[in-house]
Amino acid sequence: MRGADPRVVLGLHRSRHERGLLKEALELGVTALDTSANYLGFRSHETLAKVAGDLLAEFTISTKVGFFPGGEHSLDPVRLLQAVERTVRDLGREPDVVLLHNPEHTLGSAPDAHAVLAQACGVLVDATAQGLCQGWGISVWDTTALAGIGDVPRPDVLMVRAGLFVGVGDLEASERLMKRWRPVSVWGMSPFGGVRGAGGWGEFDPLVFLRDGQGSQQQAAFRAAFHLPAVDAMAVGTDAPEHLRELTEALEFTVDGGVVKEYRQLLRALRQPV
Repeated sequence: MRGADPRVVLGLHRSRHERGLLKEALELGVTALDTSANYLGFRSHETLAKVAGDLLAEFTISTKVGFFPGGEHSLDPVRLLQAVERTVRDLGREPDVVLLHNPEHTLGSAPDAHAVLAQACGVLVDATAQGLCQGWGISVWDTTALAGIGDVPRPDVLMVRAGLFVGVGDLEASERLMKRWRPVSVWGMSPFGGVRGAGGWGEFDPLVFLRDGQGSQQQAAFRAAFHLPAVDAMAVGTDAPEHLRELTEALEFTVDGGVVKEYRQLLRALRQPV
């Protein structure tokens, strides 16, 4: 069994929530799970508790609130608190981190977006103080949508998209949020942008990001994602133990900072009008 490595978070989005995968994750040193109230048709928490059983105590768990049955998204304080309380009941334990899930869904139509977000953050700050969770944070898919949002209470975690499929606008917007909100920790998500297998890269070879070109294309893309933007951990979803093993092995590889810098310069250049 490998020692625990906090840099990889096993995401349960679209996951089958299988006990075998959880056991393999622990063997590989992956001891963090990321889920959400709305995953698995709003059954992720109770399914995870049932399937994992005694294994659940071996993991730290982050989850999210904000989406409700019927495809509705809300930052209403009462509903958010109820969602956190239900999370505790369904999991049978307090989650380690509760994140506001894609607040931009509601903030885009809010007349006073900053006040709405600040109030929603306050709910999770209070939930942490009450012992319903150990920390709180914000998970944002479209960081550009929050460009006009001011300061919020300092979150324990900010989760943003990361990797080679993140455009320069989103990349820079994420970095502005990181600077403005000063989260204790930043996590990346969706490092492959939905692309599966080496064929999805076309003529581009992610191995250029690794010193000495070691590893596979998937491993190279995964390691590069930790620098686009700079994150402390990466949430990645898979139901395949062999894929998870490949990613944990990639942590041993070293990313060439010079190549990352050149890549970012290229992104900025491509954004400029001809």
